[in-house]
Parts: sequence; C-alpha cells; structure tokens
Amino acid sequence: MKPVQFLSNSAQIANIIKGLTLTKSLFVSSILIGERYTGKKTLIKTLFPNTIYVDASNENELNRALESYDEVVIYNFETLNNIESLNFENKRIIAIANHVHNSALIARRFAFIYQMPSLLERSEDIEMLTTYFCSHTKKELMINLEVELDLEHIDLSENIKSLKASIYKQIVTNSLTEEDIERILYTYLYKKIEGNNAYREHLGIYEKPLIQAGLKKFKSQLKLSAILGLNRNTLRKKIHEYDFD
Repeated sequence: MKPVQFLSNSAQIANIIKGLTLTKSLFVSSILIGERYTGKKTLIKTLFPNTIYVDASNENELNRALESYDEVVIYNFETLNNIESLNFENKRIIAIANHVHNSALIARRFAFIYQMPSLLERSEDIEMLTTYFCSHTKKELMINLEVELDLEHIDLSENIKSLKASIYKQIVTNSLTEEDIERILYTYLYKKIEGNNAYREHLGIYEKPLIQAGLKKFKSQLKLSAILGLNRNTLRKKIHEYDFD
C-alpha cells in the first residue's frame, strides 16, 4: 500500500497528532470532527495505515467490523442514527465526522474529541499546500513553465478541494496559448450564438478582460486609452458599462 502523506505546519494539527498517537496503545474511543475536505481521513491514515476502515453509512459492514476487530476507523460517522447501540468495549475506535448532531451523546461515547481546523484557520498551511499542489499539478499535466499563482484568488471555501481546483485552473489558464484561447472561444461561441444581436451580446467576453487587465497593469485610464487606441470618453463609458468603477 502506498504510504499516505499529510502536510501541515499547524500547531493545532500537531496537537491532534500528538493526542491520537498517545492512544495507539489504549483501548479507547476517539473522534475527529471537522469540515469536509480538511484532510481528516488523510491525517488518520498517516497515523493508522493498517487499520480496518469502515463507512458508517453501511451499518451491516460496520457491525461486522466491530465484532471482528479490536481496532476500527469509522468514517462518515455523522450518518449514524444508532450510536448508543454500538459496542466500543475493549476496542480502539477512531471515528471521523464532518459534524455531529448531538454533542452530549458524542461526549458520552468518546473519551477523546478532536476538532479539525478548517484551512482558513490554518494560515501557516495555505502557502505550503499551495506550493505542493502547484508542483504536483504541473508534473501531472507535464507543464514545465514557471507559474506565478494569484494567491488572492485561491478559493478556500471547500478547504483542500477548492484549493486544488483553484490551483489547477490557474495553472491551466497560465499555460494557454493564443491558439488554445481561440479554440476555447470558438467552442463556447458555437454553442451560444443565436438571435439577432449576438455580436453585441458576446462582445464583453473580449472587452471585459482586456479593460480589466489594462486597468490593473497601467493603473491609469488616460494611459490605457492611449495604449488601446480608444477615445478616453469611450473607455470611460466602457468602464461604467461593465461596472468597473
């Protein structure tokens, strides 16, 4: 089995690892709770690589695992409705949940409760993970050019999932040639153009990024109007039309 790697410089994560490591020799129940895509299962797999993993949504399989093994990792734990009926006696249980419905019940069933911080709460991890996934994605896509990521537009709304998607999109976007862009526009417009005003309706696809990029790069409407060869009043109207004010 390929070893699982969990990357983090977070003190909060270090404390979780320390706590879970101490329970490796104890028959106790622990639960790790946190948002989706924060790396909970990956973290547990680095600490318990050879343990039986069971999806809590499959109750028959879960009950068989609890009868057969004294160490079990249960993921998707929030899907369970009959927590009190589970037999954790003389077993090492590690549960993973995206959330909990009944905190008091969880407190009764688990000796150790850990809260997995979101990526937004792990600022020390964002740059490291961005660098790692950037390198991994470039290798996967066989892209050799240097890519400077726009960190302001890295999406952390779904933690590592959206982080990886943002990096992937930025790398692909930065590697596009003029021919690639033309092909993309051709495919998009072929599906969209219709009616009797298609030219005007789709002109913004070209004008909006051109003006936005120019304003950011030259920081002056006067300078940009000269570079674009546009009358300054015309440029100002375009800026107002596209709500760039």
